[in-house]
Formats: sequence, C-alpha cells, structure tokens
Amino acid sequence: MPYSSRNGLNIHYEVHGDGPPMVFAHANPFDRRLWTYQVARFSPFFRCIVVDLRGYGLSDKPENLAFTLKDMTHDVLGVCDDEGIQKAIFVGCSVGSGIAMLAATEYTDRVAAAVMVGGSSTGPSDVESIVSGIQQEKLAEYLMTLMRGYVAPGFADTPLGNYLLKLFVEDAKSLSANCIRQIFRARASYDMTDRLPHFRVPALVINGEYDNSLAKGTQTAKLIPGCTHRILPNTGHACSIEDPQAFDAALIDFLRAHQLYPA
Repeated sequence: MPYSSRNGLNIHYEVHGDGPPMVFAHANPFDRRLWTYQVARFSPFFRCIVVDLRGYGLSDKPENLAFTLKDMTHDVLGVCDDEGIQKAIFVGCSVGSGIAMLAATEYTDRVAAAVMVGGSSTGPSDVESIVSGIQQEKLAEYLMTLMRGYVAPGFADTPLGNYLLKLFVEDAKSLSANCIRQIFRARASYDMTDRLPHFRVPALVINGEYDNSLAKGTQTAKLIPGCTHRILPNTGHACSIEDPQAFDAALIDFLRAHQLYPA
C-alpha cells in the first residue's frame, strides 16, 4: 500500500501493470476507484498509477489547511517522483482534469499527453452554493446527491449505477467536510483559460452528453491547438464508469493517433 509524502501529506496510490506510465486523477467527490474500468483495460499495456487525491480514499484529509490546485498537482507529481516517473500520460476528471491541465501548462516536460474529462479551465462557477451544503453530519447523503447530478438521467437508479455510486459514500464517516469544501474552492479559484492557446502537448477533452461541464469543455477544446474533443452519448460527468467501453475506445483512438499506444 504505497504512499507519497513529498508534499507534506500522505497521498495514497496504487500501481497496476507495466509499460508507459499513465497517471489517473479522479473527480470530486469520488476516489481512485473512479478508474476501476480503465485500470482493467489499460494495465496490460501501461503502468497505471491511480491516486487518491488529498481528502479522499486512503490519503490524508487535512481539516484546517488552505491549499490550492497547485498543491494538489504537486501531490500527484510527488507520486510520480516516488515512482521514478519523469513523464507520463495524465488522465483527469473534474478537479483531476484541472490537475492534468495545470501539469500540462506549467510542468510541460512531465506530461506526454493530457486527457481532461469535463475539461473546464475554470472549475465550477457556483462553488459557494455547492460547498454550503457539505455538512459533516449529512455528508454521505449530500455526496450522493452531488454524484447523482454527475451522471446521466436514470443511471443512478439502475442496479449497476446504484452499486457504483454507493461505493463512494460507504466510507463517508472517514471523510472531512472541511477538506472537501476546500477542494471545491481550490479548483474554482484557478482559471487557466488564458493558457489554453499555448498548450504544447497532445490534448483530449472528453464530455458526456449530459455533462454539466459540456459547455466549458467545448470551449477548452476549441482553444487548445489540435485538441481532440469527444462527446459520449447517454453519459454525464462520470462517463468513465457510465460507459467504460465508449470511454476507453475514445482514449485508445487518441493515444494511437499520437503514437502513444504500445505496439
């Protein structure tokens, strides 16, 4: 059970497979298991590193620490350093998408390609209305409400959707409402729109048809030179678990187009 502490916190991660490194950063309020399907699909060909971002999973959950998106990016880069990874494909969703975007624009030599699910360059515009509902005593209930809004209509009520979303709230008592609020604020306070025309690494933006970040993801894809944009039907913000087959196919097409998929 490896941890990285290069940025002052214990950041939990898992490594699966061998090959070119592919680093996965999950969305708020999920954890590393958001990428369960992708680990199964890509670990025979890539060295898949799935990270529990600070505040989630088995990573530290700082209660009273004001941190930024750059701090969270340093957490992920610290994992890479501990694993001896100089350059990787970064795959991120939501706040994880922001981490991939920041790494690609500020630490370009560390990023072989950036895959941004959601792809907003600004984060949520209504962040205070989101965080106002995050209360410790009703945390599981509220996180489930958030996640239901991050998937396509009806998905959460299917047996599979109900099972998957419950995975992320079953241990809500171990999470910190204060820390989760700070994660939302950290993402919303970082606007990278002016960086997008200067992107120098291959970029893919993936949105679900019902993704609440679709408009911002579309803008991001238009501003990044040569960016590929894929919209997956009948999915939302969490499209990697809603339709993993379509998600993986889009990622494979992109990697092959840029000669990043192993022969």
